[in-house]
Amino acid sequence: MNAPVSAFQLAADELARRDDRLRVAIEFVGPCTLAPERRRSPYESLLSAIAHQQVHGAAAAAILGRMQKLYSPRGRWPTPEELAATPEDTLRAAGLSRSKVLAMKDVAARALDGTVPDRRTIALLDDESIIERLDVVRGVGRWTAEMLLIFTLGRPDVLPVDDFGVRYGFKLLYGKRQMPKPRWLADYGERWAPYRSTASWYFWRYVDRLRTEGRDPAQQARRRKRSVAARPGASRRQAARV
Repeated sequence: MNAPVSAFQLAADELARRDDRLRVAIEFVGPCTLAPERRRSPYESLLSAIAHQQVHGAAAAAILGRMQKLYSPRGRWPTPEELAATPEDTLRAAGLSRSKVLAMKDVAARALDGTVPDRRTIALLDDESIIERLDVVRGVGRWTAEMLLIFTLGRPDVLPVDDFGVRYGFKLLYGKRQMPKPRWLADYGERWAPYRSTASWYFWRYVDRLRTEGRDPAQQARRRKRSVAARPGASRRQAARV
């Protein structure tokens, strides 16, 4: 039996019908494999996000592993109470910088006072309410909250316009000379609603794929379109089909 098609893949199919440029990315990257880690709590996701800030993924995973082994030989997430009670020097010895230790301890304190919502509470909040609540947490800004919305909660309509990869992917796909300004991209991105998380995923993956493939199908498509448009007697409809 074939696996059911995810909501994100259905969103990709719809975006491909709506937007010729995004269709290039979708065909180049392939099926959307975005799979949110829904089993991870908001509190745990924020700890992971802080550990990964400005650190290579493998290094961050190693540091997290050492931190988790402070609480169990096999490793597990500490409860907010346990993390709050852990001496800073103990966490620093696991490889965390002082700023990350302070940020993680603030996450624990905010989880204890309810600012960082639990699974049940966060499910009742809309995207902007979640961002506003998490923005006050040390080491957590709008971008981190948006990553939680997409990769933990699986919210379908998030466009992180401050993210470099999203902006760079848009620049490449749409043939822009400069990176789009966040506010401009937010306005432009309204046309992808309610599937902006899927659009964002394809911008990220498009940039990743270009690094390995060494060719830019969006640029090739624009060249073909200009070539057709330049032919004697070519109609706009013919050029648009390319």
